[in-house]
Amino acid sequence: MAASMMSHRCHMLLLCAVLLAGAVRGHPWGGLFPQFYDHSCPKAKEIVRSVVAQAVARETRMAASLVRLHFHDCFVKGCDASVLLDNSSSIVSEKGSNPNKNSLRGFEVVDDIKAALEAACPGVVSCADILALAARDSTALVGGPSWDVPLGRRDALGASVQGSNNDIPAPNNTLPTIVTKFRRQGLGVADVVALSGGHTIGMSRCTSFRQRLYNQTGNGVADTTLDVSYAAQLRRGCPRSGGDDNLFPLDLATPARFDNLYFKNILAGRGLLSSDEVLLTKSAETAALVKAYAADVNIFFQHFAQSMVKMGNISPLTGLQGEIRKNCRRINGNHY
Repeated sequence: MAASMMSHRCHMLLLCAVLLAGAVRGHPWGGLFPQFYDHSCPKAKEIVRSVVAQAVARETRMAASLVRLHFHDCFVKGCDASVLLDNSSSIVSEKGSNPNKNSLRGFEVVDDIKAALEAACPGVVSCADILALAARDSTALVGGPSWDVPLGRRDALGASVQGSNNDIPAPNNTLPTIVTKFRRQGLGVADVVALSGGHTIGMSRCTSFRQRLYNQTGNGVADTTLDVSYAAQLRRGCPRSGGDDNLFPLDLATPARFDNLYFKNILAGRGLLSSDEVLLTKSAETAALVKAYAADVNIFFQHFAQSMVKMGNISPLTGLQGEIRKNCRRINGNHY
């Protein structure tokens, strides 16, 4: 009888394992799922949300910084927290790349989240998942949509400063180059426009748009797609030389609120970056999406949430790949 029951139990466990493996293989999120920490660290999401809320209450701009941190992580080797690694004897940090140097921020907030999680559930929650959750919470805290974040990513054992320099879309890239960089990650044209809408919050440095004010095509003339009065306003704080780090809101209308005014600004010639404006002027397909999002905030919110989940699923490390870092700035056992 006991042998029979044991045999039955083994059969059921095997069946469960097979079903689970099949479910993960066919899972829309490629093996990641929102309930990943429900048993191993039940308060994980609550802890992340609490620390992010405190950080955004201290400085609203931090919401945009944390969304950008997730984006710059995922576009280089996948969403694996490689962007958080500091320089060491074996690692050249992505923090020193052209898109990130003197620009990427929010690392201390990630440190605070990690410390709180380590106190509650040591060695359980990955830094890569922290970035994904913090991006979602930041968006929701400043008025944007929320979404279920698929979880279960693990942390990389290395970084790629070369990948950071080459793979992250730049403010002065042409639209075809931007689309190519997105397609390389499995993202499409609709994702380009929806995720660009993240520029409804946050700031940009003078150095990222100066050429639009003085020398857009190399002939010493300003970008003609830029509203004249807006351009004059920008020149006052962004001179021909110097002031590289002077900051300007990406959405001059409601810089601290996640809404669709970014797209309305573009329609009025008031998109700050060249990469914003080309969405309207260089492609009928992207222009139609800009107009749709400007007309209906709910469609934008829905598409932004969907695109964030897609982006968060770029080449995650899962299972036994990578590790769960104890400190997001260094690989385990690496004490320089």
